[in-house]
Amino acid sequence: MNAEITLAGTEFVQRFSATRRGARLARRLAVHQLDAWGVPYGSELSDDVAVIVAELAANAVVHGYVPGRDFELRLKTLGADGVRIEVSDARSERRPEMREEQAGAEAGHGLRLVEALAAKWGVAERVVGKTVWAEAGAGAGNRGGDFARPGA
Repeated sequence: MNAEITLAGTEFVQRFSATRRGARLARRLAVHQLDAWGVPYGSELSDDVAVIVAELAANAVVHGYVPGRDFELRLKTLGADGVRIEVSDARSERRPEMREEQAGAEAGHGLRLVEALAAKWGVAERVVGKTVWAEAGAGAGNRGGDFARPGA
């Protein structure tokens, strides 16, 4: 795992090993960073961001895994009451998609949680891989998925 942490004003960036442990650490550091920015643990925004980061990081580890490559978490403040979450992985050919709901299924609900909690979310292409992003909080705008097109 790369131990480099970059804080620039109201932005947090950290790379994590593409493992379950890395995904769990991403969630914990996200709520810790929010607390440092004045968003208290256990607040609605903190809890929403924790779930969104957990789901996007888990997807990066399970579906975006490329041997020897990490995933990256980026948090940016959106004014005083919103946060943009970005999780980037190295696999561009596996875009996230909603699965049909299956009664009793234990998996496949992650993006539904993200859609329910985020004001907006989408996918942006990168030179290597993709970034799945979501915006949460009162300052984040309207609800609903928004898929960015390459070059947009």
